[in-house]
Amino acid sequence: MKRVKSSDLELTEKVVHINRVAKVTKGGRTFSFTAIVVVGNGNGIVGHGLGKASEVQDAVSKGIEDAKKNLIKVPVINGTVPHEQIGKFGGGHVFLKPAAHGTGVIAGGAMRAVLESAGVHDVLAKSKGSSNPHNVVKATFDALINMRDPFAIAQQRGINLKKVFNG
Repeated sequence: MKRVKSSDLELTEKVVHINRVAKVTKGGRTFSFTAIVVVGNGNGIVGHGLGKASEVQDAVSKGIEDAKKNLIKVPVINGTVPHEQIGKFGGGHVFLKPAAHGTGVIAGGAMRAVLESAGVHDVLAKSKGSSNPHNVVKATFDALINMRDPFAIAQQRGINLKKVFNG
């Protein structure tokens, strides 16, 4: 896995989902909030985090801090992903496929936030199975972590970069 330090990066954050939970006590209901947050620099670095607090703003800020601890480097080539990839986490399954320039990000809500934060501009994506935002975000990260850079493949095989693309 390609981990990245969060210092000296300008990261933008997107709140994917906020959930309100209630604890019933003798004095009534006590509400608490969870927030799933995705941060990225729009240039191949992205991370996700979960924050829990009694106020929404505190939950979001905790999620941002958690996301900065989970940054990864994603290979983005010409604004799209390098190859087709399947990602799985729990009941969530996602499928990412490269797209031609100008296609845009064709993806559902949780996947869209992750891909846009990573700097992917053109991609075809399909979410199968669970629509739970936690599972979809983590499955998308699984797919992005398993993406292989063509330059690394050429170096690993000891061949020219053009041979990777032409077989």
